[in-house]
Amino acid sequence: MTVKKFNLPDVGEGLTEAEVVAWKVKPGDTVAINDVLCEIETAKSLVELPSPFAGTVTELLVEEGITVEVGTAIIAVSDNQPGDAAPVTQAPTAAPAVEAPLYGKLPVDTDSGENGPAGGPLVGSGPKADAVKRRARKRPAGTGEPTTVAENAEGTVQDHQAVLAAQAAQVPMPQRPTSARAAVAPVSQSPVSQSPVTQSPVTQASEVTAPEGGAPGVSAPGVSTPQTAASRGAAISGTISGLVNKVLAKPPVRKFARDLGIDLADVVATGQRGEVTREDLVSYQAQRDAELDQAESFWGASKKPQDQRIERVPVKGVRKATAKAMVESAFTAPHVSIFVDVDASRTMEFVKRLKVSRDFEGIKISPLLILAKAVIWAAARNPSVNATWVDNADGNGGAEIQVKHFMNLGIAAATPRGLMVPNIKDAQDLSLKELALALNDLATKARAGKTQPAEMQGGSLTVTNIGALGIDTGTPIINPGEVAIIAFGTIKQKPWVLDGEVIPRWITTLGGSFDHRVVDGDLSARFMADVAAILEEPALLLD
Repeated sequence: MTVKKFNLPDVGEGLTEAEVVAWKVKPGDTVAINDVLCEIETAKSLVELPSPFAGTVTELLVEEGITVEVGTAIIAVSDNQPGDAAPVTQAPTAAPAVEAPLYGKLPVDTDSGENGPAGGPLVGSGPKADAVKRRARKRPAGTGEPTTVAENAEGTVQDHQAVLAAQAAQVPMPQRPTSARAAVAPVSQSPVSQSPVTQSPVTQASEVTAPEGGAPGVSAPGVSTPQTAASRGAAISGTISGLVNKVLAKPPVRKFARDLGIDLADVVATGQRGEVTREDLVSYQAQRDAELDQAESFWGASKKPQDQRIERVPVKGVRKATAKAMVESAFTAPHVSIFVDVDASRTMEFVKRLKVSRDFEGIKISPLLILAKAVIWAAARNPSVNATWVDNADGNGGAEIQVKHFMNLGIAAATPRGLMVPNIKDAQDLSLKELALALNDLATKARAGKTQPAEMQGGSLTVTNIGALGIDTGTPIINPGEVAIIAFGTIKQKPWVLDGEVIPRWITTLGGSFDHRVVDGDLSARFMADVAAILEEPALLLD
């Protein structure tokens, strides 16, 4: 019997350590090649580690919750059952007869040599190289506005409307590996979006407070997938949810969610086809009630000495990476912040029209979408805000400013594990509809902890939606590797002077922080004025 030890691999550029969060196997279990062994948490991502060989688990060498360095042996696997002479059946690819090698580096964005939000490359990986999601490509030469499509791993595409029709008709569809841009969480009222704002540790990259209570949930297709087609149904529903971001749930479940005041988009779905079940709602409500109960018992008994009423929380993982990035940014880039009040009434009217438009049916729409378009538009008119300051490595104190002729738009997201800033690659090429889908996809993946390291690297400029929790404005800290960040405050009805009359209008406040080494006061003012101009009159985007 040969026993092989699997060392913690370097699953991304610059990874030095990771925490073993949860084991998915135990001693005595039989594993095949690529079976998930455990989940590890790197600086930014929760990553599933697949087995590099087949056999029987003999020992778990690291306990859950322990942080270990790359190269440390974490599990031992034998190539046959304990006590058996014959080796266990293995996958077609034979297991290596030597200690498992470290994994290869995760592909990173090559459009820009910039680092991720932590000031260095962020790390993490899925079990396979093809698990990294790719943005759907568009715009054949000579055509008009592109149709949003899902691009699979073989380069073929399917229009999402065709997929919807196929599901409604229960047409069997072949299951193919896809790198389609699986939906990223809705950018609506959900705990997803926080930027590195100095004012509050909890912000949300979801929909800004709007006049209405938010867009109603989209009804799930009225189709029942046969049990015999479970895997095919899962693949189809995954593609559909990725493209149009439908939250699947039966009508009684939707009513139950309304009665409880729960946004279905906030609930982790466990249904067979990815739908939210009644049990999911009960579990979510129980968790919410437990948080309230904890608040009531938070204060320690006053009879105990104060030093016994201090909770000590180790700084690691996402919090450690975020702290390092924020300190680096705050004490390296000289920040200057400016603010502007904006009459966003026409933006609110535009958003309302988009929500009822057939072209945007099933897609979460919020004012954040218009702000994202405004930032892209304004950056083209003020290119130096879409840049990076790079110190030369010659030691002579030289530096250069790298102006990026592409927009990798970062959206700060508050997740259960901390702050993340994934970005939408080449956002300048996306239509309004494609950008809405990308925002939804980004938020969904961030909230589910599925954001890949490559999606957090090479950012150009960041937007943080601090208005989701009713915050008017803030002074955000610039994401390392960038020179500008925009904070989007809540939209409220306020008295506003228009044509000499005081009338109620939907008003928001934009806060911008800029690296004063690159962006002077007049440039930052012009950029903010251009962003404000779009929010005041979205029709300018048609120019």
